[in-house]
Amino acid sequence: MSKDGTNKDRDKRRKADEDTEAAARPGAFDDLPWAEEPPSVQERPPTVRPPASSGRAEAASDETAADAGPDAPYTGPDRRAGADELNEDALAEAQLIVANDVLALERERDDYLDQLRRVQADFENYRKRTMSQQADVAERAAESLVQQLLPVLDACDAAVSHGADDVAPVQGQLVDTLVKAGLERLDPDGEAFDPNFHEAVMHEPAEDDDEGSVVAEVLRTGYTWKGRVLRPAMVKVRG
Repeated sequence: MSKDGTNKDRDKRRKADEDTEAAARPGAFDDLPWAEEPPSVQERPPTVRPPASSGRAEAASDETAADAGPDAPYTGPDRRAGADELNEDALAEAQLIVANDVLALERERDDYLDQLRRVQADFENYRKRTMSQQADVAERAAESLVQQLLPVLDACDAAVSHGADDVAPVQGQLVDTLVKAGLERLDPDGEAFDPNFHEAVMHEPAEDDDEGSVVAEVLRTGYTWKGRVLRPAMVKVRG
């Protein structure tokens, strides 16, 4: 082999080694057009699919049911309509139950209100009856006290009629106090005889101008207490 051929082979090997070293360096192929990175998944435009029509959806459902075989449950429009009817029936039944419960509660409320009104009326009647009884007890106690004071009044009248002038002021104050409390004197001299208020203990013949029985003389004064006869007047009747 000649010297020129040997130099050419040496140059080829040197060029090959340089290319190999250049290819081994990082970023050696960045400038090449095919070396660019592909777009990421996020940068890719979304795929837009047209919505399926209701007719196609129902057809697909029917096809699916047909493919499932005769033993598969039917889920077509008829079954959905039946489910809707069942829901409506259940809702109507629930509404009826609620309405009945409301009516029962209203009747129970009315019963309680009636009982409450009756209890209130009974209590009001009891309160009025108790107050009336208490008032009667107080009246009877006062009446009993006045009844016990009548002999004192009779003694005062007798003393005044016999000239005890110093007793007259005491008698007047006592009588005035009792009159203000409800006492009333019965002094029917010359009036018509009334057996409801007068007690006849003596009798004398009538005169020509007398019309019926007349009180000729009051022997003992009578008294009434708040409209009730406490003691009738003892009188002499003429006629």
